[in-house]
Amino acid sequence: QVQLVESGGGLVQAGGSLRLSCAASGLSVSINAMGWYRQAPGKQRELVAAISSISTTVYADSVKGRFTISRDNAKNTVSLQMNSLKPGDTAVYFCSTGGFYRGSYYPREVWGQGTQVTVSS
Repeated sequence: QVQLVESGGGLVQAGGSLRLSCAASGLSVSINAMGWYRQAPGKQRELVAAISSISTTVYADSVKGRFTISRDNAKNTVSLQMNSLKPGDTAVYFCSTGGFYRGSYYPREVWGQGTQVTVSS
């Protein structure tokens, strides 16, 4: 069965950095598209970043230039490097698997439990 487990969240001050990791089982990150979503209190879940099997990437405008998505095929993990964090980045971050179609990322209904990121001002 496909399972995704996020880790790396925590409390950081504005301007700081965090690196989130998603450990996948039951699938290979090398041949699947993977994505990171986040959900802040009172808001809907939104796509933060995604990466295809050929390393095509997409980013939300709000994080472009600050966040970087990558994968480690040997470890079967996907990471999200978050730099220059802002209080507005505070949310629960979720890992997903899916695919790219016509240049857009579409997740499957498989999610990890999420990891909390809190950025203080």
